[in-house]
Amino acid sequence: MQTATVFNIQKFSLNDGPGIRTVVFLKGCPLRCAWCANPESQARAPQLEWKESACVGCGACLAAAPGARASEYAGKRHVDVRALAGDSEGGRAAVAACPTHALTCTGKTKTVDEVLDVCLQDRPFYEDSGGGVTLSGGEALIWPHFCEELLERLHTQGIDTCVETEAYVEPGTFQHIAPMLDHMLIDLKHVNSSKLREHTGAKNDLMLQNLAWALDHHPDVTPRTPVIPGFNDGLEEARAMARWIRQVGGTRVQLLPFHNFGEGKYALIDKPYALHGMANLRPDDLADYRQVYLDEGVEAFF
Repeated sequence: MQTATVFNIQKFSLNDGPGIRTVVFLKGCPLRCAWCANPESQARAPQLEWKESACVGCGACLAAAPGARASEYAGKRHVDVRALAGDSEGGRAAVAACPTHALTCTGKTKTVDEVLDVCLQDRPFYEDSGGGVTLSGGEALIWPHFCEELLERLHTQGIDTCVETEAYVEPGTFQHIAPMLDHMLIDLKHVNSSKLREHTGAKNDLMLQNLAWALDHHPDVTPRTPVIPGFNDGLEEARAMARWIRQVGGTRVQLLPFHNFGEGKYALIDKPYALHGMANLRPDDLADYRQVYLDEGVEAFF
């Protein structure tokens, strides 16, 4: 049976595909988007998190993990969460020793059976609302064998399936998994490869190739664009993306205004947040941006 690192299973989600859904968040992502709302999803393995407000500085975590590198903030010494693996013996011991649960581990290796059992708990809600299960991340498709087995088991149970993906995986993998999905929500971050690489660490070749294939071959694909200030929020950038969508046969796009709701998560893994101080966007802020898509014949919605 296949396993994957799961960092959250979120029930009763209303924004991750049709109806009421359970979203399975898989850990690991090949991109490093500056605006990422789930920075704990980027590393593939379980990792430690440290919450300063809960820490009493007792040093129990360090005592439980001899040899672990120490870090100090606000006079509180604790294990360095960047240097000690969450699934190591020392990491597990340090978490168990923390009396206030300031030190925790995000991500746990789970089997398909374990995830399926949780997903099936809300079957009545799926049936009443036309919902189901959505795979997300991170990038769920970097776990292709796990996804394949879970999706097959869900379909055997009559459960609707969806994925949220940036499509940065090999085309063979993408095309193999796509037919197992009832819906695909696929990021279109930018059509300029240099700009994308500057802000995410990757070129857009694979993403555009896979999205174009999906629009041509899959019955229900929704491109989604996170609109990020200073990255892709210009009107000419909107025009370029709208024209690309039309060129490959697409007709619609979902616009996702930038938000900084995940900023607090960066401190937990001792990582700087590149967009600190950036104001959130609202749909009203993007009226002109949306109009560009409409003028180009692409339905744009929030």
